[in-house]
Amino acid sequence: MNYNTVFVGMDVHKESFTLCAYTIDAEKGSHFQRTEADYKNVLKYLEFLRTVYGNDANFICGYEAGCLGYTLYHQLTEHHVNCVILAPTTMLEQRSKRRIKTDRRDAEIIAKCLAQHNYSPVHIPTATDEETKEFLRMRDDHKLALKKVKQQILAFCLRHNYRYDGNSHWTAAHIKWLKSLNPEALYKEILDEYLLTYTTLSDKLERLDKRIEELASKDEYRESVKKLCCFIGIKTHTA
Repeated sequence: MNYNTVFVGMDVHKESFTLCAYTIDAEKGSHFQRTEADYKNVLKYLEFLRTVYGNDANFICGYEAGCLGYTLYHQLTEHHVNCVILAPTTMLEQRSKRRIKTDRRDAEIIAKCLAQHNYSPVHIPTATDEETKEFLRMRDDHKLALKKVKQQILAFCLRHNYRYDGNSHWTAAHIKWLKSLNPEALYKEILDEYLLTYTTLSDKLERLDKRIEELASKDEYRESVKKLCCFIGIKTHTA
């Protein structure tokens, strides 16, 4: 870090960014600017700061982990901007409860934490990590859909007084019982469609879980997954 380092705090939201500059010698934020939520506006802001602090100025930008995820980080680093994502719970500069929260103040706090290094950075996942996380989210969405159709089938049976005498639902015996039901008229078609959706989602989840096992066996995950699975209650998907 050279003497002419400028720390840029960015309070980022879905629709807008609030930016400010902070230097060790000044010990306060300056050149506050509110822009639309576009990384190009951050680049323009840095160009403006160069006219103030000189072409040899070194910029370190940062924002709190939140709704934007890693998108802004990747956009700025691709343009050779030194960017950090701060973990909010590790920021030692506390916001006073008596003061009204403003974007300007938050941007200044972020910049001050950067300057004094009163924070811990968020781990930035690799492109492979991001793809794997999205795959897991997709699998979980299908799991929720399966849970919902199970509830719908049970609710259908209750409305029409079909009561299962077995010990638990969704066993092989319970599925066999559901398929043996023969409601009248359109009700039969309705139950069949529910059961078809259940079967389709169950088969898909089985296929997706096998794929997750394959992903977990890759070199970058194998050892860590193996260690985490030693803990009770943690299986491959969670690991």
